[in-house]
Amino acid sequence: MKRFFVAGAILLASLSALAQDPVEMGTTPYIPAAEEEVRANVAEWQDYKFGMFIHWGAYSQLGIIESWSLVPDDISWMQKPRKGMPYYEYVKMYEGLKKTFNPTSFDPAKWAAAAKYAGMKYMVFTTKHHDGFSMFDTAQNDYKITSKECPFHVNPKANVAKEIFNAFRSEGIATGAYFSIVDWHNNDFWWDVMPPKNRYINYEVSKHPEKWARYQDYLAAQLGELTSGEYGKLNLLWFDLCKCAPDGSAPVDWPRLASVIRGNQPSAMMVARGENSIYENYRTPEQLIPDQALDYPWESCITMTMSWAWRPNLEYKPVSEMLGILVKVVSRGGNLLLNVGPRPDGTLEETAYERLKAIGDWMQVNSEAIYGTKAYAPYQDGDVYYTTKDGYVYAFYIPSEQGGSLPSVLSFKGVKPSGASSVQLLGTKKTLRWQADGEGIKVVIPESVRKNLPCEHIWCLKIKI
Repeated sequence: MKRFFVAGAILLASLSALAQDPVEMGTTPYIPAAEEEVRANVAEWQDYKFGMFIHWGAYSQLGIIESWSLVPDDISWMQKPRKGMPYYEYVKMYEGLKKTFNPTSFDPAKWAAAAKYAGMKYMVFTTKHHDGFSMFDTAQNDYKITSKECPFHVNPKANVAKEIFNAFRSEGIATGAYFSIVDWHNNDFWWDVMPPKNRYINYEVSKHPEKWARYQDYLAAQLGELTSGEYGKLNLLWFDLCKCAPDGSAPVDWPRLASVIRGNQPSAMMVARGENSIYENYRTPEQLIPDQALDYPWESCITMTMSWAWRPNLEYKPVSEMLGILVKVVSRGGNLLLNVGPRPDGTLEETAYERLKAIGDWMQVNSEAIYGTKAYAPYQDGDVYYTTKDGYVYAFYIPSEQGGSLPSVLSFKGVKPSGASSVQLLGTKKTLRWQADGEGIKVVIPESVRKNLPCEHIWCLKIKI
């Protein structure tokens, strides 16, 4: 993942400008999957709207920004965890984290139950980040959580990815595997006869094609393991850092990977980020919300804190902000993949559970305006955001200031109900008075309703059109 370490308010204020980033949003037309089963899976996934992203690995013991400190770029946030330690000394220490990783409090059933209550319909787990440490029982190397050198390997839950996928499926949540295409531990990616310079391969493929061919074999073998059936049905494979050389001279054999994946699981979506190809079944703007609806399937992946992985003493976004992000993403027709970072002992922080509980409380009232909806132009008018489904427009009111409440009269443009239309506040049975107001509608919220609001933070009007 890319890094965005900015305050929450600044982040949200900057989203519109960032949303036009061509790397994030795609510069070429979207190409639907060739396979009918995959297209059907994409269509079903678009109705899920809300999912959980989980970044977790041996690096959590250091409380750092995942595996990025292994990159020898002269970039402050990459160098900071090394604290002046010589590079190869740091690499040795980092790779030695395998020998101390022992998350004995790991309880994926608790994570899954919290996700279920929050209203999350799918999840994506980091089976292997860029450092190459596998959180599943790969047979391709011993750099994995099930290694005999890892103290956790004797635990009945040692095959972490399998345990997580099974726990979430038991709650009816669709599963997805994050998988980094770059692997800094693999000698056919960062060849040890020469030092790495940046995140990319450190040799020329044209001069050493046999090494690159072995690397393609390695990727195919690991993806074959993940999709073989041992880890159950995977709805999607979510690929990160898909470019292995900045000039494109190290091409990934996507047709081969697709053959392996779909040979095992025909309906599985492939999310080859930034490839703008038939292997990018949906697009994934990171920490971004577009200004308007997009004409292809998409998802915003956004963090609960300002980091993907767990780091000590990080501030969580307020519930109101997280709900605002969900509503804004869905109003543009997208899905929200909200990230959590487990601690090194295998637990989530209590604040994460509190946020998920509060989101779930809100979803108990408003979920019908989220799931299965489509974008409704003009998408928003001021503090009001729209979705639509089954002949209704849902109008979400998000107060400009945190802690705000519903006004006595709510006016917004873009919704033109007919004379026989009805307006109702979700979570109540009372029909509200309304009248046409120029290019929009004016709705009266009586004091009796405002004193007994069915939820907190954001409220939604259901309008028959």
